[in-house]
Amino acid sequence: MHTNMIQYLNIFIQVVEQGSFSKAADVLQIHRPTVSKAIQQIEYDLGVKLINRTTRKLSITAEGDEFYHHARHVLAEVNDMMASFSPSLPPRGRLRLDVPLALAHAILIPNLKHFQSLYPDIDVVLVSSDKKTDLIAEGVDCLVRLGELQDSSFISRRLGDIRMVTCAAPSYLQQHGRPETLADLGQHRAINFFSEHSRDVMEWKFIKDGNVVSLRPTGNMLVDNSDILLSCGLAGLGIIQATFDTLAPHIASGALEEVLPQYPSVSKPVSVMYPDRRYLSPKVRVFIDWFSEVLTKQIC
Repeated sequence: MHTNMIQYLNIFIQVVEQGSFSKAADVLQIHRPTVSKAIQQIEYDLGVKLINRTTRKLSITAEGDEFYHHARHVLAEVNDMMASFSPSLPPRGRLRLDVPLALAHAILIPNLKHFQSLYPDIDVVLVSSDKKTDLIAEGVDCLVRLGELQDSSFISRRLGDIRMVTCAAPSYLQQHGRPETLADLGQHRAINFFSEHSRDVMEWKFIKDGNVVSLRPTGNMLVDNSDILLSCGLAGLGIIQATFDTLAPHIASGALEEVLPQYPSVSKPVSVMYPDRRYLSPKVRVFIDWFSEVLTKQIC
């Protein structure tokens, strides 16, 4: 490949879009022979005709049209890459995020419009699930995680803590009664959550007499998805413990009622993880800083 291929691709694109060599030269502020040389070099390297030239007009061959679309894509990727690592340019490019469902629903998505207004050149690709993610293999720029992190070779940063709350549907409480002590949970049905990140059933943690009490309530259901956890709670299948921001609208509507308020649930940490790179791209950096501010306001 010719060492000036990026420049030649740009020239080719302008020739196609301007419809002439002269207009392309004017737009790029280069001499017309330079334009001709670039097109000839590309055609020589490819071994195909891209442009049919006559004294009156030029036309694009089928190969030229296909090459044009590929060239535009390549240059867009190059421009995004350069901008991503340039401190003097606004952050831009695709930002691939992996965020737990509970945080995506209740915190990220309601505030995402603000992020987009601050950084209009960043295209967000949001993957949201409670499944384990291979950050490198799946090409994710930044993982957001809820709860204590397992040992990892990736860089992590704790952004804050998010309030948890224990609730049940009125229909469940009418049928099974309301627990008054932590010991009462042993006589109730709980919907437990297990994380595919650690394969462990999540402990329920409460503050009692200034100390943290951890337990795994008796339950006949185990789920690995926070949306399903919420649905089970709303259906009256058992008591659930989840983020306050997720359950707050349902508490306000009366669809769920808080139980054991005298034993506050222990908040869970929210962290971000990203590959161990020497240089953190501006688009990832601005997202982490922005999301940290959002969490701080949410907690306050």
